[in-house]
Amino acid sequence: MEFTVPDMSCGHCTAAIEKSVKAADPAASVACDLTDRRVKIDSALSPDQLAAAIKDAGYDSAPVAA
Repeated sequence: MEFTVPDMSCGHCTAAIEKSVKAADPAASVACDLTDRRVKIDSALSPDQLAAAIKDAGYDSAPVAA
């Protein structure tokens, strides 16, 4: 599942998002791309749950169409 996160701009942003997603799903794989401001997540959670985890980190996100 991939999300755009327009306000993600630095290492602190990516760390906060990764921490929040892993809190929701410790087995999740999280890859952040600061250049494209996208987060790729491999998780058993639903897209809504992942978006909520990103929101909990303080960032708005939108799913990227596959």
